[in-house]
Amino acid sequence: MASTAGVGISILPPPASSRKSQVLNGVSGLRLVSFSSQRKSFPFVRLQSAPMRFHVSCAAKPETVGKVCEIVKSQLALPDGTSVTGESTFAALGADSLDTVEIVMNLEEAFGISVEEDSAQGIATVQDAADLIEKLVEAKSN
Repeated sequence: MASTAGVGISILPPPASSRKSQVLNGVSGLRLVSFSSQRKSFPFVRLQSAPMRFHVSCAAKPETVGKVCEIVKSQLALPDGTSVTGESTFAALGADSLDTVEIVMNLEEAFGISVEEDSAQGIATVQDAADLIEKLVEAKSN
């Protein structure tokens, strides 16, 4: 039993008798949890385990990120000393919605791809654009 500032939390496995019915109903991995504070007990609460989600994200190649940075710098007419990295957001670089559309059009032309409108709306950073480009280039070659 863990205790913090007078509040106790207990996590117990389900009783053996309920395990069989949980499995039969297609639900397993439930735990009984009780909360108590200053010797006052709250009713038992059943928590259901959420499925683990595993997401693999591969970062774009440095060459792709560099080329996207150059296109963004050119489109926004940024001074030579301006730092544009994968983490740079279009908004922070001063791009409005029209600039963003033009950047996407330039990227399509430079990489020989077509970006769907739904995908284009999810681009907020240079890295987002580079990752999408690599995904589309790979899909095009398959």
